[in-house]
Amino acid sequence: MLTKRVIACLDVRGGRVVKGIQFVDIVDAGDPAELAHRHAAAGADEIVLLDITATHEGRGTLIDTVRRTAEKLFVPFTVGGGIRSAEDAEAVFTAGADKVSINSSAIARPELIGEIGSSFGAQAVIVAIDARRGPNGVSDAEVYVSGGRKPTGRNVVEWAREAEQRGAGEILLTSMDTDGMRNGFDCELTRAVSEAVQIPVIASGGAGSAAHFAEVFKLGKADAALAASIFHFGVTDSRALKAEVAAAGVAMRLPC
Repeated sequence: MLTKRVIACLDVRGGRVVKGIQFVDIVDAGDPAELAHRHAAAGADEIVLLDITATHEGRGTLIDTVRRTAEKLFVPFTVGGGIRSAEDAEAVFTAGADKVSINSSAIARPELIGEIGSSFGAQAVIVAIDARRGPNGVSDAEVYVSGGRKPTGRNVVEWAREAEQRGAGEILLTSMDTDGMRNGFDCELTRAVSEAVQIPVIASGGAGSAAHFAEVFKLGKADAALAASIFHFGVTDSRALKAEVAAAGVAMRLPC
C-alpha cells in the first residue's frame, strides 16, 4: 500500500517565508532555510518552496534562496515561481531542487510541461493549480494565475487532465477559498481532480488539524497534503500530525 505524504510549504516573498489568508493579509513567518530544516527534521516527507511574487514581478526565481535552502535539506525539495523555460528549470535543479512547480507559465505555454519533462523526467514536473469555486461550485471551479491575482477562464478539472496528458508528474491543487482558513481542505474539489487524473494530487489550502489531513486523504483521495501556517506557527509538527493521521486509519510514512 502506498503511504500518504505530508508536505511543508514555504511561500517566499523577498527572501522571507510569509503566510496569508486566501492569498492576502500576508505576515512574516521566518527564514526559508531555517524553516525548511526545522520542518524536515520534524518529519515532513517533502518541502515545497514557492516564490509567490516572481511571476507578478516579472522576474526569475530567487536562486540564492533556493541554494541556501537546499543545503539544509535531506528530503525531496520542490521549487516554484518564475520558471518560464526548461533553462529556468535547469537553474533551479542545479541550485538543489529535486522537482519544479509551474503554474502561470504552464497556462501561458502548456508545451512547457513536456519540454521540462523530456529533459528532466515527468517525475520532476509538478503543475500547480490555484483554484476558486465558481457560481455552481466545484463543477465550474476556475484556474487563477499570477499568485491568485488573475482568473484564466480555464476549468480546473479540464486543465488538470490536460496537464497530465502533456506530461505532468503531479498536480499541486490549492483551493483559494480555503487557503489559510484552517477549517479544512476542499475535499470535494480535491476528489474531483483526483478522480479525473492518474497522477498524484497534492491537496493544499485550509489545513488546521490532523483530522483535516485524514479527511482529504480519505474523502478527497489526495496522495499528499500540504500545509504551511500550522507548521510555521507551532500548531503542530509533521511527526505528531502523521501519528494522529495514522491512528485514524490512513497509511503514513512514520518518521523514526
